[in-house]
Amino acid sequence: MKIRKLSMEQYPKAYALLKQAFPKSKYEMELIGKLHKNGKTLHEWVCIHTNIIIAYIAFSKAFNGPDVCGLHLAPVAVNPDFQRQGIGSELLRFALRQPEIKANTIFVLGDPNFYGKFGFEPCTNPACPFDKGNAHFLGIRNSSNLKYTIGYEPEFY
Repeated sequence: MKIRKLSMEQYPKAYALLKQAFPKSKYEMELIGKLHKNGKTLHEWVCIHTNIIIAYIAFSKAFNGPDVCGLHLAPVAVNPDFQRQGIGSELLRFALRQPEIKANTIFVLGDPNFYGKFGFEPCTNPACPFDKGNAHFLGIRNSSNLKYTIGYEPEFY
């Protein structure tokens, strides 16, 4: 198993993986496709096993108004045949150690029990527009006491 930055040539395989990992939703696949098409900055890695992409992770810009205030983690995807083997966790640990990630505040909308294992803590500020009450909105290195609603790239909406 190898972890590599996603190359442009691998985009179709990453989209196929997102479709497999989220069979009831086209949102994740379409989101990443739109971000790529619109030239948005993403930090992306894939896990490759026997020349097949079996896991994917992406980070996009987080905003406070027009200013970048960190990164959003989304999505994390693992091929269903390889789920529950720790591959997604290993990919996340790897990504969090990368210089471009560990230098930023990272936000994620997800399961507090899962993401808490990686150091994510509940956010009271900023507010997440997709999570009323911030019950599942978490962050790492988030020292902001400012009250604002966090922004996402337009493709998320």
